[in-house]
Amino acid sequence: MWLYLLALVGLYYLLRWYRERQVVSNLSDKYVFITGCSSGFGNLLARQLDQRGLRVLASCRAEKDAEKLRALASSRLETVLLDVTKTESIAAATQWVKERTGHRGLWGLVNNAGIIAPFVPNEWLTKEDFMKVLDVNLLGVIEVTLSLLPLVRKARGRVVNVSSILGRVSLFGGGYCISKFGLEAFSDSLRRELSFSGVKVAVIEPGHFRTQMTRLETVTGNIQRTWDRASPEIKELYGEKFLASYLKSVEMVHSKWSQSPVTVSDCMEHALTACHPRTRYSAGWDAKFLYIPMSYLPTFLVDAMLTWFSPKPVPTPGKAVF
Repeated sequence: MWLYLLALVGLYYLLRWYRERQVVSNLSDKYVFITGCSSGFGNLLARQLDQRGLRVLASCRAEKDAEKLRALASSRLETVLLDVTKTESIAAATQWVKERTGHRGLWGLVNNAGIIAPFVPNEWLTKEDFMKVLDVNLLGVIEVTLSLLPLVRKARGRVVNVSSILGRVSLFGGGYCISKFGLEAFSDSLRRELSFSGVKVAVIEPGHFRTQMTRLETVTGNIQRTWDRASPEIKELYGEKFLASYLKSVEMVHSKWSQSPVTVSDCMEHALTACHPRTRYSAGWDAKFLYIPMSYLPTFLVDAMLTWFSPKPVPTPGKAVF
């Protein structure tokens, strides 16, 4: 009995391996538009696809970043400035893409642009702090997708949304996890809506990786600035010891972010070039073996695990309110 079961499992993975090795033809004729190419995953993917011969249309926030990217790529790669939080910027970029793709349409749209900070307890933040992240990570993705979807539909192409494993398990406060949960929902509904038209939608769920956005000094500096502007009541509630413990835990996690970002860009490349892409790609050992299993555990157990390892508030003496 067990032997037959193992044989079926082995056959399933063998067939999946065979299907996933099949590559789309005529890659050199296909256009891919990538947001957030100033650094990190987007920058790496742009250069990676350029080496594969695709026609890469890369967006950056600043011209200096665009110049650096062009210097590292072939003449096929083109860049445009884009702020995904501004409708007029998205409209201009959409027109720019139309002019380049022409009747062929857009084979791939990669929504990679995103920000992570601030990630601190929710009580430290204002509505504006949440909106700053949601505008980029969720609302910006939605507007860019809706603007370029007619071009993707024309090419019967792909939409690749870069989410996070934190779209499955929320580890901290702030807008980041909220935006990624929302992006998962948007991707699911979009995938079902477009399935009849030949357009495929894939979600990339990276674990912890070191990028420009997650540099330790950037992350800890943002946490410190958020604490500095917190109200006196919040500082009394949590205490300086909590801040020190929180920063120490961030440094400890950051020290383990040693996975190669190529792991993520390879998933994105596969979603764009494979005949049979996956619906979801979990990139990184922590995503596969820690967070995905955790997302299926009972809520009370996940809460207990995360509470056990999280820093605890240490209120100012005489001000305890817990």
